[in-house]
Amino acid sequence: MNVTAGPTLVVLAAGMGSRYGGLKQVEPVGPHGETLLDYSVFDALRAGFNKLVFVIREGMAQSFRETLGARFERHVQVDYVFQELDRIPAGFLVPTGRTKPWGTAHALLMAAAIVREPFAVINADDFYGAEAYGLLARYLLAVGEDHKYAMVGYVLRNTLSEHGTVARGVCEVDECGWLDEVIELTKIAKREGGARDVSAGGRVVELSGDEVVSMNFWGFTLSVFAPLEDTFRRFLERDGAELQTECYLPSAVNEMVSKGLAKVKVLPTPDRWFGMTYREDRPVVVEAIRQLIQQGMYPERLWP
Repeated sequence: MNVTAGPTLVVLAAGMGSRYGGLKQVEPVGPHGETLLDYSVFDALRAGFNKLVFVIREGMAQSFRETLGARFERHVQVDYVFQELDRIPAGFLVPTGRTKPWGTAHALLMAAAIVREPFAVINADDFYGAEAYGLLARYLLAVGEDHKYAMVGYVLRNTLSEHGTVARGVCEVDECGWLDEVIELTKIAKREGGARDVSAGGRVVELSGDEVVSMNFWGFTLSVFAPLEDTFRRFLERDGAELQTECYLPSAVNEMVSKGLAKVKVLPTPDRWFGMTYREDRPVVVEAIRQLIQQGMYPERLWP
């Protein structure tokens, strides 16, 4: 499927940032009040993306549009879809007492009715780097087969926090650069010479820091939605009565790859990823943005 129009950027922005302690999407980190999302949109537009779809909660729609959406709407087409607990396939019920969202796979499914072209998916509160958007935009513009997707791969040491453990998807990649599997490690701590993950059961995994990891920056064609919905339905059949369990996008992609329903090209980048997992991360992010501006990577004021 050859595409002449630019791809769409789907932004997952419904989360509240529990470990951070507030709504990270509107936290200023740039010299004129810019958020991490401002830098993501800026990078996406100059890479050739020409439409934004925000997945948000309906209750935050007005404030989100007034604080962020309004300024993006001056530069690009913007659409909004809502991730709510009761927006699940017919025949399933939300268990009494559940307040936690259903996860990133469910969030992406909310965009199925509105996306019409190859698209990328990002988290709203992550900084991915300008090169990463260019890599994925070029891939999506050239993709020739519906079931061949892509993922930007980061070097683990370029994604760690100094202030606590993080969850990362460590990627197994074959000799041709195709993804074999994403292994979710949820308690990775930075240490001298690398990193270490300690599972809830006490299992220790030593990491060099050179591993390729997924930071939830994916590129898909429209064919992804059908198997993704199948995966989510199976999740609800198995875990739909749980109050905390979520259906994550990397796990859904793993399932597609293992069943031969998809191939995922890993696009490696040397860019540093950063985000605000913990409130103590914010000064580090502010300083990193300041340095990138000094290096000429960004104008001091993103939106004139």
